[in-house]
Amino acid sequence: MTDKAASIDRRQPQADYRVTLAGRDLSHLLAPSLIRLSIRESRSDEADTLDIVLDDSKNTFAIPKRGDNIKASIGWVGQPLVDKGTFTVDEVEHSGAPDILTIRARSASMTNQMHERREQSWHGQTIGSIVRAIAGRHSLKAAIAEALAQVAIAHIDQTHESDMSFLTRLARRYDAVMNVKDLNLLFMPIGTGKTASGKILTVLNLTRADGDTHRYHVAQRESYSAVRAHYHSNSKGKRKSVVIGGENLKNVKVLPEDYATEDEARAAAQAEFARTQRSQATFSYQLALGRPEIFPELAVNVAGFKPEINETPWLVKEATHTLGDAGLTTSLEMEVRDDPTTDRHRSHFRKGA
Repeated sequence: MTDKAASIDRRQPQADYRVTLAGRDLSHLLAPSLIRLSIRESRSDEADTLDIVLDDSKNTFAIPKRGDNIKASIGWVGQPLVDKGTFTVDEVEHSGAPDILTIRARSASMTNQMHERREQSWHGQTIGSIVRAIAGRHSLKAAIAEALAQVAIAHIDQTHESDMSFLTRLARRYDAVMNVKDLNLLFMPIGTGKTASGKILTVLNLTRADGDTHRYHVAQRESYSAVRAHYHSNSKGKRKSVVIGGENLKNVKVLPEDYATEDEARAAAQAEFARTQRSQATFSYQLALGRPEIFPELAVNVAGFKPEINETPWLVKEATHTLGDAGLTTSLEMEVRDDPTTDRHRSHFRKGA
């Protein structure tokens, strides 16, 4: 290598990581054998996942036990590492030859008990009281956006349904993020640009030069003009409905569930309409250099692409950070975020029989 080449090589950023098991730092032990370390973060009810793939041809590693906790941080040499939380070993595979050890861990606190089915009726509650009650019985700390915490629910049944499934259904009804991260049960509106504690998230600006590959996709199948939800009037028991959407009511999506009150029907229709608007366009982007500080729900603006792509306000739906032969890379899955400065996603509310 020439002096000039060596100088250029020294300027290349080097990926770095820290992996601890039961408080023991295993980073140096893993380093000579690490094939890939990948962290996938999602805003959905799916747990975040950590995958570690190791060369075990020298019989270096013991197979970890299911239930062991792994803490992971990633980043670049010379910069503070980004803490990605604690994960619980869920799957282990040993294959060969050559011998490869693959470890998959999921967000800690996604306990088996949260997936056990139960029977419970919730009557005259708020979202806040429901989420706090479920968090309490799983020894989790509830982190709920205030706007959602105060929403009243007349009645909802949890019938032969796990707490995880029930909370996922509740989050979908109110267009919210529901997830468990580091002993916190999160419940917050999608795309608000704030954390559950109210901290404002900075908008991320990306350019064409920041990435290697991209894919912009527009789908017609979810292009509904409005959403209708039915409810029963408490006074006469008559079936009524609310419609959220534009003026063209020829392409209306009708929700299959009947709701207890007009407010609950309206919330469900608004949530589904917002979801259909976000899903009309998606944008996948592979960054040339990993950005471990990026996480789901971060607002993104892009530049250097086609005008339709540049002018769309984006929202991170999923982020995957991978450390391997190519260094540290970040892959983003994004959808359209609601932009209050435009009329693109504004809806109109209407009552209907």
